[in-house]
Amino acid sequence: MTATADHAKTARPVPPTTTGAARKGGRPGRRKSGPGGRALTVFTWAVALVFISPVLWMVLTAFKQEGDAYTDPPKVLFTPTLEQFGAVLGGDFLPYVGNSAIATLFSTALVLLLGVPAAYALSIAPVRRTKDVLFFFISTKMLPVVAVIVPLYVAAGRIRMLDNIWTLVLLYTAMNLPIAVWMLRSFFLEVPTGIIEAARLEGASLSRVLWSVMLPVMAPGIAATALICMIFSWNEFFFALNLTAAKAATVPVFMTGFITSEGLYWAQLSAAATVVSLPIVIVGWVAQRQLVRGLSMGAVK
Repeated sequence: MTATADHAKTARPVPPTTTGAARKGGRPGRRKSGPGGRALTVFTWAVALVFISPVLWMVLTAFKQEGDAYTDPPKVLFTPTLEQFGAVLGGDFLPYVGNSAIATLFSTALVLLLGVPAAYALSIAPVRRTKDVLFFFISTKMLPVVAVIVPLYVAAGRIRMLDNIWTLVLLYTAMNLPIAVWMLRSFFLEVPTGIIEAARLEGASLSRVLWSVMLPVMAPGIAATALICMIFSWNEFFFALNLTAAKAATVPVFMTGFITSEGLYWAQLSAAATVVSLPIVIVGWVAQRQLVRGLSMGAVK
């Protein structure tokens, strides 16, 4: 009787939440999705496939011969070839990529260099007309670019900056700065004020709070803003087409070379578009964790 009582005292009780499925290796507390959940999953995948299908078709066409790319109905079964990629990479493709890389990287760096302090000031130490300043920033995006191309062309010609890559750097910086300020300000507003107050109590200046306290917390938001600015700069076509000729043309201008009087070179155009898309896709894939965290800052309290 005593041994039985001692055994009862030392025996570990079985947790009430442990189920048979959990003891067999399943996750405890996870419910199986019903018909509604499975239907929603199928619908989500169907919508995703609809949106991604043009990209998949572009990649598929890049591996076709020009004759196979023109067939009606389109060919799904064909002999893949790398001939179109060789034609794209074997031409004058690399100078265009270099111009796009310079314009994208330098303009994004300038946007962050100017936008971070501006957003920090408008969020942490707002002035009396903060809303008016923010509206002025975003109102610059309301003017169609076609309405300013003539003054820009004349001004660039007067200072001898036509067909110059640094002209595109300045224009891309001005183009992306308003969006960056709005995004960064929203990220700054999500930083807990207790962190700032603690740093100020320790005697940190405003600049020290920005560079040593805020920026490490803001890293996901800055990464998201930088990636969006890079996408806009890399894909920009109108300014590059009208303000460049041969020396400073970017990859969107390069792709217009496949539109000739003889018709469209669909396979080569698809190959060029696939190659041009790869840098942004790779950057987005590498920074996907920071990007998701940055775009979802403040979404869940």
